[in-house]
Parts: sequence; structure tokens; C-alpha cells
Amino acid sequence: MQTENRLFDDFVKFVNGAAGTLAGVGREAESSARSRAREWIGGLDFVSRDEFDAVKAMAVAARDEADALRARLDALEVKQGGASADPLPTA
Repeated sequence: MQTENRLFDDFVKFVNGAAGTLAGVGREAESSARSRAREWIGGLDFVSRDEFDAVKAMAVAARDEADALRARLDALEVKQGGASADPLPTA
């Protein structure tokens, strides 16, 4: 036997409506927060990962080239018969 309880039905409808409204408010707040965070981060001087990797690769290449030149200079100094009076500083 099923009883008709109109007060309980109205309460359930009210709670369901409130839950839906709160979920919508939560989604809107999250969207707004993400938008503001993107605006804030976009205004800062960050570099992309690709730019960072490119600069890092150039620095490694420059260091390798400097090491090769230092080795060539050392070989020339040995061939010349001694170290120069003003040796290059090492990194």
C-alpha cells in the first residue's frame, strides 16, 4: 500500500532543485576562478616549455663548444712548449 504524502514530495522536489542550483553555482564559480587564474598567469613573464628547452639546449651546446675550445687551447699550449702566463679560468 502506497501512501500519498504531499509534504514529503514537495520537500524532495525542493531539495533536488536546491542541489541542482548549488551544482550550477559551483560550476560557475570554478569557471570564473579558472578564467581569472588564466588572466593572472597570462600577465606574468612565463616562458613556454618549448622556449625553455630551446634555450637550455643552446646553453648546453655553448658549454660543449667552450670545452672543445679549451681543449684545443690546452693542446696548442702543450705543443708550444708550456702553459701561457695568463691561464683561462675554468668553469
